[in-house]
Amino acid sequence: MNSIVLVIIAALVLIIGYRVYGYFIAAKVLVLDETRTVPSETHNDGRDYVPTNKWVLLGHHFAAIAGAGPLIGPVLAAQFGYLPGTLWILLGGVLAGGVHDMILLFSSVRHDGQSIAEIAKDVLGEKMGFITSISVIFILIITMAGLGLPIVNSLFNSPWGTFTVGFTIPVAFLVGIYLKFLRPGKILEATIIGMALILLGVYLGPSIQHTFLGNLLTFNSKQLSLILALYGFLAAVLPVWLLLLPRDYLSTYMKLGVIGALVVGIIFVRPTIQMPAVTKFVSGGGPIIPGKVFPFLFITIACGALSGFHALISTGTTPKLIKNERDILPIGYGSMVIESFIALMALIAATVLPTSDYFAINSAPALFAKLHMIPKELPMLSHLVGEKLAGRTGGSVSLAVGMSYVFYKIPYLKSLMSYWYHFCIMFEALFILTTIDSGTRIGRYLIQDLLGKLYKPFSNKNSWFNVILFSGIMSFAWGYLLYTGNISTIWPLFGTANQMLATIAFAVGTSVLLKMGKKKYIPITIIPMAFVGVNTVLAAIENIITYIPQHKILLTVMSFILIIMIVIILTESIRIWLRDYSSRSNTKNLKA
Repeated sequence: MNSIVLVIIAALVLIIGYRVYGYFIAAKVLVLDETRTVPSETHNDGRDYVPTNKWVLLGHHFAAIAGAGPLIGPVLAAQFGYLPGTLWILLGGVLAGGVHDMILLFSSVRHDGQSIAEIAKDVLGEKMGFITSISVIFILIITMAGLGLPIVNSLFNSPWGTFTVGFTIPVAFLVGIYLKFLRPGKILEATIIGMALILLGVYLGPSIQHTFLGNLLTFNSKQLSLILALYGFLAAVLPVWLLLLPRDYLSTYMKLGVIGALVVGIIFVRPTIQMPAVTKFVSGGGPIIPGKVFPFLFITIACGALSGFHALISTGTTPKLIKNERDILPIGYGSMVIESFIALMALIAATVLPTSDYFAINSAPALFAKLHMIPKELPMLSHLVGEKLAGRTGGSVSLAVGMSYVFYKIPYLKSLMSYWYHFCIMFEALFILTTIDSGTRIGRYLIQDLLGKLYKPFSNKNSWFNVILFSGIMSFAWGYLLYTGNISTIWPLFGTANQMLATIAFAVGTSVLLKMGKKKYIPITIIPMAFVGVNTVLAAIENIITYIPQHKILLTVMSFILIIMIVIILTESIRIWLRDYSSRSNTKNLKA
């Protein structure tokens, strides 16, 4: 299969999907109104509610939703062949992911920037609001741990990679201060300065590898898990303008630049996709994903097609920053289709590697030995990169190698292979870190909303004590799970939890449409909800079957809880829908 053909098909499908389906939902279903007052104006506090330029906010929102999913999920799912992943990324992004993100963002903007749990309480009742709160916090903790794993697996014992990623934090501080105090509104200037400094960090990387600083920045996986949790805590506590916004929008434009360069590289090099369209592992028994293509394809590829985590961003930081309702279409639906395109580029980058090399990188050595494959170019690639690549499970390393593999085939760039590789590792880590900082902050909101109902002083959002307390609780919870888990145990649980959250979000979105009197349009949320709901419940059951022989008691219990939660929420939602569908109450418009 020629990779250029796949790039062209993907671009056409996603552009047409945005222009036709996205515009239809914006104009006919949601009826976006640019004259309405938005939460960022009515609650402008300079910290959480801040009217934000559309392009800066697009950068933040895209960076926040585009974590490990569009990069790691497609790479891991390539075990099944390139065709199943390609179909789900394109169809899922247009018909499910974009709908999910835009409707939830719209719902939160119309509900004063409230979280998904608060929206559920309004449209489904007090009891459902409480159940949704518990479910979302529980799922978010699992999700954050799952998103942290690829960073840990790509940066441990890699001082160059750790330095380049860590260097972006003071750069974000500088850009935030620059835009806030030194040169307000000068976004282009700040972007150029920030991007130049980020590239400087990559360039300086090899010079610190064998120095005292390099030794200081050499961490094992456990130490990196603790550092990530600490980073999440700081990102949740600090004002959005200081770290979260500048880092996210800088990361976004760097990411888009890298993907653009990858597209150009693919067109120039015209690499052949070496992975078969479908492999024998669609029936199960693979060394990376033990389950069958159905249902595990749909929980392995998360953010690139459909992700429940996006609901937390769409009802978390973004609705508090959006400046005009008309921006909901490009920020909500537009960010999703961009992410789908990136997911397909990640799939291509992984599948242009020789098949044996792909499995050698992503499989544990003992499992790879059972495949009776011989690595083809991996020894040479390891030498050029300067790091051992075999057995670096988790998807992030094989993606970086695949991208570098495309770039180094361009004439005169072979000598820069190690720079390309470490740049791609930083590129991936930034994708994920921008989700970790937003996710931890959203977890802070959710826990505070829940506990504030039990003890009134906890509801004070201006209290620094509360900000620090709830940020610490959230960071500790997902940090502990990350510290004690690994890719083979946490990623399947993460995928299941993430898609269960998408099912819950579709249920809430359906209820919002019914409350708006949009009965005839509810199939746009009901159909994807039913599809992903069935897949995730089946995946959770298979996870339990896998965990029990391994004596993974905590993960088994968590999987059972996920199933119980989703059954309760869907049963109660359907009961309320049937009541509302035949009631005159569903003709009421949403209140401002």
